[in-house]
Amino acid sequence: MRSKGFDGMVCSIAGVMAAIGDRWGLLILRDLVLGISRYDGFRRSSGVTNATLSDRLKHLEANGLITRRSYQLNPERFEYLLTPQGRQIAPLMLVLAQIGDGLDLSGADAPPLKFLSRKSGSDVGWGLFDQSTGEQLSPLDIAIVEGPGADDLMRWRLSQTERRHVKDDAASGSPS
Repeated sequence: MRSKGFDGMVCSIAGVMAAIGDRWGLLILRDLVLGISRYDGFRRSSGVTNATLSDRLKHLEANGLITRRSYQLNPERFEYLLTPQGRQIAPLMLVLAQIGDGLDLSGADAPPLKFLSRKSGSDVGWGLFDQSTGEQLSPLDIAIVEGPGADDLMRWRLSQTERRHVKDDAASGSPS
């Protein structure tokens, strides 16, 4: 079941995780990004139980990531669509898929998904870029610092990062 420990936590990452809910919520969002929009499609794609699927769809809807639209009246049936907020999750699918491929976690001999530009047909990848120079960065090139919304707990987390860098530099013989 989902963790309920994110209430009141000042952290954008925790907020996104709380809105998604859990692994089933993430897989439902994956399916929506892929174009699956109906209950039976979600069941077939992931093997999720009816009770879990119903609960996660309600959770995603309550958190503003999806909306429900009737497509049949008798019996009433619904399809689910990403909201503008939910569409902001789509790049996460690309990142997770490409990380999974890089770590050979897909369970397939080759990547099961390719992401292509609709305009050029070329492969699409994710990356980290300096917004002022356009230079591509590695994760080691990035400093994480306090933002304007940081609270005391976030400042403490960041102080632990600095302590770790000092320890790592001392262990490697690098000047701190």
